[in-house]
Amino acid sequence: MNYTQTLDFLFTSMPSFQRVGGDAYKPGLERIAAFCQHLGNPQRNYYTIHVAGTNGKGSVSHMLASILREAGYRTGLFTSPHLVDFRERIRVDGEMIPKQKVVNFVDKHQAKMQELDLSFFEMTAAMAFDYFDQSDVEVAVIETGLGGRLDATNIITPILSVVTNIGLEHTEFLGTTIEQIASEKAGIIKKSIPVLLGERNEAYNHIFESRAAELNSLLIMAQDEWTLNGVEHFDNDNQHFSLVRERDGRGYELDVDLLGDYQCHNIVTVCAAADYLAEHTPLTISRRALRQGLAVAAASTGLAGRWQVLAREPYTVCDTGHNADGIRYVASQLAALECDRLIAVMGFAKEKDLDKIMPLLPAKAHYIFTRASIDRARSVEDIAAIAERLGLDFECRATVGEALSHARSIATATDAIFIGGSNFVIAEIDDLQPSK
Repeated sequence: MNYTQTLDFLFTSMPSFQRVGGDAYKPGLERIAAFCQHLGNPQRNYYTIHVAGTNGKGSVSHMLASILREAGYRTGLFTSPHLVDFRERIRVDGEMIPKQKVVNFVDKHQAKMQELDLSFFEMTAAMAFDYFDQSDVEVAVIETGLGGRLDATNIITPILSVVTNIGLEHTEFLGTTIEQIASEKAGIIKKSIPVLLGERNEAYNHIFESRAAELNSLLIMAQDEWTLNGVEHFDNDNQHFSLVRERDGRGYELDVDLLGDYQCHNIVTVCAAADYLAEHTPLTISRRALRQGLAVAAASTGLAGRWQVLAREPYTVCDTGHNADGIRYVASQLAALECDRLIAVMGFAKEKDLDKIMPLLPAKAHYIFTRASIDRARSVEDIAAIAERLGLDFECRATVGEALSHARSIATATDAIFIGGSNFVIAEIDDLQPSK
């Protein structure tokens, strides 16, 4: 098979959650464990850091990978979903897995994958583990796909587990309460392996405290370790953060090439994680590596879609926030934009609770609702019905391309255009920078 045929096989024989949603979800570790044993358990041949959470886990994973690379380690990074190219999920030192490696892996192991009835995500995780081993990776940052306890990535034994935060998401699989979802995320905690909680919250602190105590695992609260004194300045390319490391009162001035207000939370998590790795594991991470890794995090890892500025006049930005907590932060930042008029191009996935999400959107905006070209996307008719009930100013366009073209045609240089609501919508932006 060539690369195109290989992807066709993967997406059709092994449906992905990204494309079809819940029908692709296969909880449990038996299949991935059996397949990795077939591969020789490659995930055991390098250090790993495991990252879970409702929001921010992608940004945290990319920032940690960039820091580790700057520290001189050959670094693997496994994330999901991808925006444009399947290979975005699997990177070594920022470079995507070569197409031929994808083809070779599937050619070699296709029969076993079918025998075990692997899900798309299980296959992808195993491919990443194997590629990292082949590439002489020294440390890999592994992001969970969905949840934690039953996620395919949970077969790894990391040197540090990280949970960014907990919010209501994927309630059909993870539970309908914060406590239930926290229990699933806390399922990545391993016996005697430290776990870092990025954002403490009285609604779920006790879940992590109980699970960590049960497994004799150190629980680290990031907010106890580092304090953010504020964002000293903000421009169109970087954010500058002033932080203090609590254990010695040392100040850090850090630039990050990721925008968005939510990075205020992520930077504390990342600094606490990097500091723990430097002080308590075999890894050596200097102050220079921390500073430089953060400064080039997006550029060196190909991260896209996190409050990414696409144009200046009119100011055009996209963001992949797609659950209630993520949309809340996006909406707050949109409300603060200085512009004559905000034009928002948005679409959503079918399973999202729009009755909770859409009331969070800025009331004073003109919305162009659309539908991404994927079966899992919500119809514009459904979105329009809720928008009508909320009294939003809106119109609809059948495709993302049409919606974007129309937004640009009606915007003036002093307006602002926002694109978001779903990873699928972001993936269809015509001028989204390709990954490395």
